[in-house]
Amino acid sequence: MLSSPCKSVVLCITGGIACGKSTVGRIFESMGFVMCDADGVAHELLKKDTPVYRKVVEQFGDEVLAPDGEISRPKLGAVVFENSEQRIRLNQLVHPAVKAALDDWISERRKCGENAAVQLPLVFESGMDSMDWDGIICVSSDPSTVLERLEKRGLCRADALKRISAQMLLKEKEKRADRVIYNLGTVKELEAETRRVVESLMLER
Repeated sequence: MLSSPCKSVVLCITGGIACGKSTVGRIFESMGFVMCDADGVAHELLKKDTPVYRKVVEQFGDEVLAPDGEISRPKLGAVVFENSEQRIRLNQLVHPAVKAALDDWISERRKCGENAAVQLPLVFESGMDSMDWDGIICVSSDPSTVLERLEKRGLCRADALKRISAQMLLKEKEKRADRVIYNLGTVKELEAETRRVVESLMLER
């Protein structure tokens, strides 16, 4: 387990869709980091009868609901990935609540002196890059590999390209991040690269 002699280290893991952020997150856990998935936080905030749930249903209507009354992520995704204005409206409803929850989580980790990391795909798009991070790491891969991974998840090529185009260009994320982890080979190679990048950041802090 990596540790800091002075204080806890809190890192953000971002990157493009299907670039390997979840795998990098598991590697972080094996290195002793406490992990938080911002998508999971958002999912909790969207559960039935929560304040964010009510705002989203008011904005997008009952057509985004599953039979049990919960918000259907596939239905909601189909709406927002077809229309950039709708996507912006959804983000305006969800991102402030996610940020507040993450602020609380980070504060608790620092209070406990724990090294921690948050998987946050839209850290730059949401403006959350200004949060209390000790470093932002971008996980990157090549476009052909990303498309192949998305198609294996069941998306047709057109839908996969829509998902990719809905995010900030990967090159821009790389430029704005403190470090980049390139996921271009095996999981073993990715683990070695992740450890190298994290250790470099830890030494700086």
